[in-house]
Amino acid sequence: MERRDSRQATSDYPHPFIHKLKLTRAQRIRGIVLGTILFPIRIFLVALCFLMMWPIARLRLAGLSEEERSRPVVAGWRWWLLHSIIRFLSRAAFFFLGFWVRVKGRRAGRKEAPVLAVAPHSSFLDMLVLPETQLATVVSRSENQKIPVIGALLEFNQSVMVNRKNPESRKQAIAQIIERLTSNGYWPQMLMFPEGTTTNGTILIKFKRGAFLAGVPVQPVLLHYPNKLDTVRWTHKGTTWIETLWHTCSQLYTNVTVEFLPVYTPSQEEKDDPNLYADNVQKLMAKTLGIPATDHVMEGRVPTRMLGGLSLPLEPPARETLSLLHKDGLRESEVEAALTQMIDRCQSEQGWRAVVDELVPLMGLTDRQTAAKICGLYSKDDKVDLRQIYLSVAAVSSFMDFKSLLHIAFTLYDREGSGSLTAVDVSDLMGAVVGSPQYHTEELYSELSRRGVPTEQELFRVLTTHPTYQKLISEYLTSEGAESTMPSTPLINGKVGNNNEGLPNDNRSALLHKTADNSSALPHKKDD
Repeated sequence: MERRDSRQATSDYPHPFIHKLKLTRAQRIRGIVLGTILFPIRIFLVALCFLMMWPIARLRLAGLSEEERSRPVVAGWRWWLLHSIIRFLSRAAFFFLGFWVRVKGRRAGRKEAPVLAVAPHSSFLDMLVLPETQLATVVSRSENQKIPVIGALLEFNQSVMVNRKNPESRKQAIAQIIERLTSNGYWPQMLMFPEGTTTNGTILIKFKRGAFLAGVPVQPVLLHYPNKLDTVRWTHKGTTWIETLWHTCSQLYTNVTVEFLPVYTPSQEEKDDPNLYADNVQKLMAKTLGIPATDHVMEGRVPTRMLGGLSLPLEPPARETLSLLHKDGLRESEVEAALTQMIDRCQSEQGWRAVVDELVPLMGLTDRQTAAKICGLYSKDDKVDLRQIYLSVAAVSSFMDFKSLLHIAFTLYDREGSGSLTAVDVSDLMGAVVGSPQYHTEELYSELSRRGVPTEQELFRVLTTHPTYQKLISEYLTSEGAESTMPSTPLINGKVGNNNEGLPNDNRSALLHKTADNSSALPHKKDD
C-alpha cells in the first residue's frame, strides 16, 4: 500500500500545542457564579467515587501469586463483580463532572481489534472513554503507581508500566505490548492515544508507532466535544490543568461523543512498516474529523515539526536566546561580539564546553539568571555546547549569510579535518544549526552520500537545492523581519561555487578564526 499523500505542510498551520480559552465578560461572570456552586459539589462527588474505587481496585489482585498476576483476570468474581463496580463508579465520576457521553458506532471485540487508537487527545479528561471501552488496558508511567488511588486503579487495570527514562524499561514495555496484542484475545483490548501528548484539536499530529508495532488490526476511536466553549483542552502552553478543570466544572453540562470507526486491517506493507501504518491511520482519522494531518510531534517537552527527518522546534531556542540577550540590554553589535568570543573560546584550550558562570562574561551578561535560562534552552545540566548557541543564534540572526555559516559549522564538526563528515558529524552539525538534538538524519546523510563522501560543497548543495531541505532555510533559518537567508553564491556550471576550494586543511582553523573575528569579511543581509 502506498503512503497516502494527504499530509499537510506543518508550517501552514497554527501551533497545535497552545490553547487559551477566550471568554466574554458575560461568560466569565456566568462561570464564576456557576463555578462557585458546582465546582466544590462536583469535586466532592468525584473524590467520593475514587475513594470508593480504591479498596475495590486493590481486591482484584489480592491474594494472587506473581504468576497469577502476570495473567489477565477476565473470569470469575474478580471480573464480573469488581469490574462492573469499577466501571459503574468510573462512569459516575465523569457524570458528576458534568459530562453527557454519547456513543456512536460499534466497539469491536478484542479478537477483531486488539488495539483501540483514540484521538484527538485533549487532556486528562479524555479518560472518560475508558468506561465506554469496557475499561481497556492502558500504558502508563511507572511513577504513577505511587499516586494514591491512581496506583490502585492502574493495578486493577493490569496496565503496562514503563519508566521513560530507562531504555531497558522501554524495551520491556514494547515487548509486553506486542505480546498482549498478539495473544489472539487472551488479553483484553489495549487503549492508546497515538499522538502521545495533548493538543488543541485543530490538527491531528503525527502518530507514534507504539500502537502499530504488532501489525494487528486497530479500531480508530474519535473524541468529539461539540460545545460552545472548548473547556477540556490542556496543552503545552496556555490553559493550565486546574483552569481546565474549573471551566469544565463550571458548565451546566459538557457534551462528548465517542465515535467508533470501522476496524482498520493493515496490509502486509503496513505490517512491515509501523510508521507507514501509523501515518495511514492518522490520515484516515484526520479526514473523518475534517482537520489536517501534520508532522508535528512532541520531542520530550519540546514541540517540534518534522522536515525530512529533521526535528524543528516550534519555539526555536535561538530566538528565545536572542530575546533574553536583548532583555539583558545587549544591542545587536554586542550580541555579534559575544558570538565572536564563543568562536575564540571554542578554538582555545578551554574548548567548546562552558558552565553557566562562564556564560556571563563570555556573552557580556549582567544577570546570571539569564545565562542559566540560555543554558537550559540547550542542555539538561549546567554545561552547554557553545557551538550550538553560536550556530543556532547566527542562523536566525542577520550577522552572516548561510554559506558563511555553513562553512563555520562544517569546520567545527569536521573532527578529523578530512574535508568530509561522518553520519554522527552530520547529526551533531544539524542539531547545532537547528538548536535541538537530531536523532533521525539518516535521510539527509543518504542524500549527502549519493555522489560520494559528504563534503562541505555537497552539504551546501543539498541544503540549498533539495526541495525538502530548501524549506529549512526559507522557512526556519530566517531572522525575524528579514528575508530568507538563502545563499547569494550562484551555481557555476551547475556546481556550487566554493570560496574556500583548494584551501589546505591545516589552514582551515585559521580561516575559521578570521571569519569569526572579522565580521566585515562576511556578506551581511540587509535589514528590511
